[in-house]
Amino acid sequence: MPMPFIIACASNSDAILSANLAASPCLSGGALLHVERDAPSAATAYNRAIAATDSDVIVFAHHDVYLPRGWEALLADRLADLTRRHPDWGVAGAFGVAADHRQFGPVWTSSLGQIIGRVPLQPEPVISFDEMLIVLRRASGLRFDDNQPGWHMYGTDIVCRARAAGKGAYAIGLPCIHNDRFHGALGPDFTESYRWMQANWPQFLPIQTPVTKISRSGLHLMRERWNMRKSLALRAGDAVDTGAPAAELAARCGWADLTPAAG
Repeated sequence: MPMPFIIACASNSDAILSANLAASPCLSGGALLHVERDAPSAATAYNRAIAATDSDVIVFAHHDVYLPRGWEALLADRLADLTRRHPDWGVAGAFGVAADHRQFGPVWTSSLGQIIGRVPLQPEPVISFDEMLIVLRRASGLRFDDNQPGWHMYGTDIVCRARAAGKGAYAIGLPCIHNDRFHGALGPDFTESYRWMQANWPQFLPIQTPVTKISRSGLHLMRERWNMRKSLALRAGDAVDTGAPAAELAARCGWADLTPAAG
């Protein structure tokens, strides 16, 4: 029987929310969705969600994420395995980067037009998460940092907070659809988040994130911006229109039903 959990989301668009996360089959099956609006930052929105809910498992998901049929049963299966192997785990995620830079998914991303991340055969320790979907265990005592600005890198920050507290952060294999729009470049808000992470976690640097490496010098951010400029046309050509039905994308990925096989 699937474990109780709640899905928490910060959204500024009812249209995006209703076409993606709110259309996930688990919500019509009884899973609860808590939506935070008008928060000044992702960290503030998610801490508000922690305070407003009581489930021990909180799934923080972007409003443009779609959870395919059977996802809740897969989550229960993956978390049971994680708890057996690592009883003191703190956070888990759908896409994470290991210390050796291996990327674990698998997830579909419309902005890249492909499935990314290798399939973890067991829970894989990571040093950063993509923010698209993060699972937090309330009993861990972990919270996001209200002082963190903006809407970037809080997935890496919560992993650092878990590491600092002696808790584990793992990629556990939770296939889902990220129906995200194409981003041509990194804006000044990304730079602000990068600098904040540099200042707050010097003991863990360098940290490879899904987008770039956080280093003491910051040269990797400059290099990533240059690489993005050079690859702009190619990346734009690979991106998929976010108007594509999320359930259809899931079916094309082979994720029409993720319910684990019995036995």
